[in-house]
Amino acid sequence: MSTMTALAPEVLAKYQPVIGLEVHVQLLTETKAFCGCINRYGGEPNTHICPVCLGLPGALPVLNRHAVELAVLAARAINCEIRQTSVFSRKNYFYPDLPKGYQISQFDQPLAEHGWIDVPDATGATKRIGITRLHMEEDAGKSLIDLNRCGTPLIEIVSEPDIRTPDEAFEYLTRLKEILLYTGVSDCNMEEGSLRCDANVSVMLKGASKFGTKAEVKNVNSFRYIRAALEYEIERQIEVLESGGRVVQESRLWNNAEGRTYSMRSKEQAHDYRYFPEPDLPPLVVGQEWQSKICAELPELPEARRARMTAEYEISHQDAMTLTASRAFADSFEQAARAAKNPKRVVSLITSELTGRLKAAGLELEQSPVSLSGIAMAADLAESGELSSKMLKQLLDSCFAEGKDFAETYERDKPKQISDAGAIEAMIDEVIAANPKQVAQYIAGKKTVAAFFVGNVMRLSKGQANPALLNELVAKKLDALSAKA
Repeated sequence: MSTMTALAPEVLAKYQPVIGLEVHVQLLTETKAFCGCINRYGGEPNTHICPVCLGLPGALPVLNRHAVELAVLAARAINCEIRQTSVFSRKNYFYPDLPKGYQISQFDQPLAEHGWIDVPDATGATKRIGITRLHMEEDAGKSLIDLNRCGTPLIEIVSEPDIRTPDEAFEYLTRLKEILLYTGVSDCNMEEGSLRCDANVSVMLKGASKFGTKAEVKNVNSFRYIRAALEYEIERQIEVLESGGRVVQESRLWNNAEGRTYSMRSKEQAHDYRYFPEPDLPPLVVGQEWQSKICAELPELPEARRARMTAEYEISHQDAMTLTASRAFADSFEQAARAAKNPKRVVSLITSELTGRLKAAGLELEQSPVSLSGIAMAADLAESGELSSKMLKQLLDSCFAEGKDFAETYERDKPKQISDAGAIEAMIDEVIAANPKQVAQYIAGKKTVAAFFVGNVMRLSKGQANPALLNELVAKKLDALSAKA
């Protein structure tokens, strides 16, 4: 995607990128952070506003209790320490989408600090990325003519500059989003701006003790684009340094169509936001009792759930990743697996039959026409021998073709499996009579040729012969012929 000339690997290898991420997350509350206006995306411009979110004279903010609870829940999920007393401040700056001329935020006494998220590094080993702070604030409007978003409750999660590659940044963001979705604090919809990320990136010579001058890449709306923007920006800065130039501290915007970043504004001098405590809000006190009550709602988080499921269901880590893609899907899977006769067969059907069909149809797991209770039913029928592999595949094909669940399709098209030993023996005799060469091979000691007879009988029965009974009878018939020879 980059429009730059690719630098030689030996040049890139001289430098160490240093990356820190600032993630803004809209909280999933019914109302805004400091007023009773509805907290909902979209709507006619300027219909979700009031004197409080516009900062009109005499209007006083009142903190949304549920926003605090969601912020505390998110902070604990990313291993932060909760500050019992935090303070809201006014962050003063002038911008067209900020009607008050300031933003209510937190500065020197944030809600939470000193957290971390574990990610895999390039070798697959676990690397811990530190989180400096999580603080609460309100959002600005989308533009001067649409201020609906003003006052939307946010948390800002600031990482330590511990990230060293664009891939690590991608993994960090992926796991952070996953955790936030599991806790239910946000819908994390990047297209609607519920989750937004700014990346601070610099480069320094390997072995240097001082970080290089950083540039901030702002408002990138997908993790894939963030990775591409970081790759470009790292090469850009290295090229500047290699040509004898100086990296300028600035904000830059990513242009995905061109595959490059552009200068937005200089940040040579730190912006003086003139923070001071918000005079209309008392300190926020989240005592131990309230913290405990909030944290009691913390669900089992993705990594812990994967570790447990890998051990409990004896599945691979990759299968556990698939099954825990969302909290709702993982819950549905576990409910189905525990109700099934053989949980491992449920896993096998999901990973071998369901996911392939979903991919071919361009559907997500949550959009599957076959529910996980339907998969559990199919697993039980296969486990009992009532459905052969071929029958099962045909039924699932019908489910996807018609958009119907497994139970409905099974009741309508229930295959008539042949479990009558006499009928199966008659078909075996027919196949044996037609294939004397293979019979001779079996008698000569090539026992694997039994599969040839099983397959031919299965075709003759149109896939309706009971597989377990068929295998048993084929072996019995061929062994009897061997004994006579």
